[in-house]
Amino acid sequence: MRESYQGTCPACGGEIQIVHHRLEIPHFSDLLLVSIACDACGYRHTDTIILGEGDPVRWTVRVEEPGDLSIRVVRSTTGTIKVPELGLAVEPGTACEGFVTNIEGVLSRFERAVESILANPESDDLRAAALRMQEKLADAREVAFPFTVVLEDPSGNSALISEKAEKMLLEQSET
Repeated sequence: MRESYQGTCPACGGEIQIVHHRLEIPHFSDLLLVSIACDACGYRHTDTIILGEGDPVRWTVRVEEPGDLSIRVVRSTTGTIKVPELGLAVEPGTACEGFVTNIEGVLSRFERAVESILANPESDDLRAAALRMQEKLADAREVAFPFTVVLEDPSGNSALISEKAEKMLLEQSET
């Protein structure tokens, strides 16, 4: 089901088109895709909102070969993604968006975050640390070492889609 609404652009105040598109995906709660576009200033925003809620869950997968980089990652707005070997995490926040990608896409998100630090480092130490992380991420992208991806979601709406992925239900106290 697709619906369109008129709205006001948060960037320039011009008129925008807001499109809601509801999707039914087997084995998951229904999704609401929201797309906003402003012709006046070019502002664009998309979000994926999961309409249901499940049991708290932790998904874990070990990345050991290049093919593992294509494992699908579905992260809701309440999901946390961690790569313990790199000391990196994507955690929910006030401007958090859900997304569907793969493990390579998650690494790309981390790379973009490191690039933004390198664009304007606050100190020489921070720049050096960011450069080291950039090298580690490049090695991870080549699967030069095995690493683990952990996806935890108190709403149960995130998943790692692979036969290799292990799913564990969590107690509320663990989330």
